[in-house]
Amino acid sequence: MISAFDVKYFGNGGAMVAAVVFNDFRDAAAISSYRKMIDKVHEYVSGSFYKRELPCIISLLSDIEENIDTIIIDGYVFLGDKPGLGAYLKETIERGVKMIGVAKSYYEGSEAIKIFRGKSRRPLYVSSSGIDPMEAADLVSHMHGRHRIPTLLKEVDRLTKMP
Repeated sequence: MISAFDVKYFGNGGAMVAAVVFNDFRDAAAISSYRKMIDKVHEYVSGSFYKRELPCIISLLSDIEENIDTIIIDGYVFLGDKPGLGAYLKETIERGVKMIGVAKSYYEGSEAIKIFRGKSRRPLYVSSSGIDPMEAADLVSHMHGRHRIPTLLKEVDRLTKMP
């Protein structure tokens, strides 16, 4: 099973973390979804984004009942030769999960694969661990949806914004 995660931060120091679970990259709808309010998160520190986002994802991951073998994060697995959020998550959960990062903006020095979806002229940047980067990029390219952002990645983002 595949799970995609996203986190939205609030001005009060809290965050909403959400996940959707689905069977296949081409699925239009999730099998299940999860949300959790996190009362206090680390302040954002440039170059250490993972310190803010990782605890949120780990907290929600423990609530997911399905057996997840692939995780999609909103961000990078690797930042050039340095680990990114996805690499830290993979190391933290200590299982043979495939990790795919889908970023909306380019990180200088990243070796992420640039993909274009739909008619968008703005690319997505795909990085991975535990799965060949070209295969990961191909899977994200073929996710359901006609626009730049795949349907289920839009859905997990929407869940973070719900009251």
